[in-house]
This record gives sequence, structure tokens and C-alpha cells, in this order.
Amino acid sequence: MIKLSEAEWKVISALWEEAPQTIMQLTHRLQDATGWTKHTVMTFLRRMEEKGAVHYEEGGKAKQYYPDIRQEDAVIQETEDFLEKVFQGKLGLMLNTMVEQKALSKEEIAELYEILRKAEEDAK
Repeated sequence: MIKLSEAEWKVISALWEEAPQTIMQLTHRLQDATGWTKHTVMTFLRRMEEKGAVHYEEGGKAKQYYPDIRQEDAVIQETEDFLEKVFQGKLGLMLNTMVEQKALSKEEIAELYEILRKAEEDAK
């Protein structure tokens, strides 16, 4: 799986929201939140091309960039990597830590109950 830096996540997230986009479109979309210039965006896109995360097609005056990885696949990989790195791959340890730190709202707890109920039904 392709490993993305935090900055590359911002670029690919913008492409998942809308593709294709040119370098200038991406720069304008990301500039307020990041302060990046066109050259910074170009650098990230070049690195991401080398990794196989994006590609471009010639389009009129500017290259049109597309994501080459699905958002769902990247999210799953990132979640698994985080869980393994921080919690030795133990989901229960992560949830217990969040509960002990009171990091879950009542709404989030209710959402977790619903997720677990559905998972239990699907396992039958």
C-alpha cells in the first residue's frame, strides 16, 4: 500500500472531493488552509506520482490530476497502520483508552453501539 505524508493526505483529499484538478486549482483550494504556493503543490504532486498515488493527463493548457488510490483503501490502510503503531493492533485497547480519557461523547457512544449491533447481526 502507498504511504502518504500528512501534506500528501491534504492533496489527495482535495482530489477525492473533485477530480480532475489542475495545479492552480489545487493551489487555490489548499492555499487558505496551508499557505502553500504553486511550487509546493507541484512538489507534492511529483512525489505522489512517483508513489503511484496520482496521475495526470494533458488537458488544454494545464495537466489534469486524478487520484490513483481509492479513499476507502487509503483510510483502511492508514487506520490499520495507526492501530498497529499506537495500540499494538488492539482495537479494544484503543477504545478503552478513549473511554478512560472521556474522549467519547454520548452521541459517539451511541454510534459505536449501533456499529457493534450491526456487526453482530452481519456475523450471524
